[in-house]
Amino acid sequence: MEYTLIPNTSIKVSKICLGTMTFGQQNSEIEAHEQLDYALAHGVNFIDTAEMYAVPGRQETQGSTERFIGSWIAQRKNRDQFVLATKIAGPNPYFHYIRPNLGFSKEAIHDAVHKSLERLQTDYFDLYQLHWPDRNANFFGKLGYKHVEQEQWEDRIGEIVYTLDQLMQEGKIRHYGLSNETPWGLMRHLNESDRLNLTRAKTIQNPYSLLNRTFEVGLAEIALREHVGLLAYSPLAFGLLSGKYRNGQKPGQARLTLFPQMNRYSKPQSAAAVEQYADLAAAHGMSLTQMALAFIHEQPFVTTTIIGATTMDQLKENLTSIELKLSDVVKKEIDAIHELIPNPAP
Repeated sequence: MEYTLIPNTSIKVSKICLGTMTFGQQNSEIEAHEQLDYALAHGVNFIDTAEMYAVPGRQETQGSTERFIGSWIAQRKNRDQFVLATKIAGPNPYFHYIRPNLGFSKEAIHDAVHKSLERLQTDYFDLYQLHWPDRNANFFGKLGYKHVEQEQWEDRIGEIVYTLDQLMQEGKIRHYGLSNETPWGLMRHLNESDRLNLTRAKTIQNPYSLLNRTFEVGLAEIALREHVGLLAYSPLAFGLLSGKYRNGQKPGQARLTLFPQMNRYSKPQSAAAVEQYADLAAAHGMSLTQMALAFIHEQPFVTTTIIGATTMDQLKENLTSIELKLSDVVKKEIDAIHELIPNPAP
């Protein structure tokens, strides 16, 4: 395994982070514990979750992922051996069941932190993230900003930063980060932190893969110049870049087979790009999965790649990607495909 620091912190994290959103939906508690044990034993020291998980979000499974990780922590008594990140849900009427005070008010943040700490059976989070903006910008499957005249949004980012800074002083969180954020939103957070002389966002968790390189436009420069690390999620684009859905295949227990509504990446141009990337990987003696993940590991603005697996075989293959280094020839050919079919699944 390879390691790096979360920017502007002393926290060392593995370049691969274990994503856990399948725990409680596609993975049982026993399977979740098996994944956690294996990942930790093979050098992964970074675990990411969220209060809204499992995915797809449902009232019946909400919070189950944090509870499964919490029972693992309680059994293994190993909280000092890994870095733990979770996320607070932003306002959205669909997720009303998570908390009655959904959003980022002071009361809501304290309520969410308390409940996540309880489910995870820990006293603190190494990283606490805002899962999506509280305004009309960026949501799952929808990147960018569309102006809505009647939008009732009040810029309270200064208050949010102040609340998170208080939680740091109380020892409940060590640092905070953003997720599904825009360049404007990231800079507003950083500017407010500087203006108030308070803690800065250290990370941003956004989608990034061979099928979605939109982070490179705007956000990559901010991440590098302002020292905010990308936690790249959906690196395999819901499994499309594993190749298992090629030629119209629908594996029985695969996510997109079970939950066809999760069609963020399921577009004809995505399938066309996958075929070209698969041919490229095969021509150079690599699996598509390993090439897709290795591409992300090597980006200078990426702090960690968040992988998720429903089987142990998938987890093992994902972890081996850290050993692969792409040649300049492969990188050029990847860019050539990207130029022909840019960001087919933003």
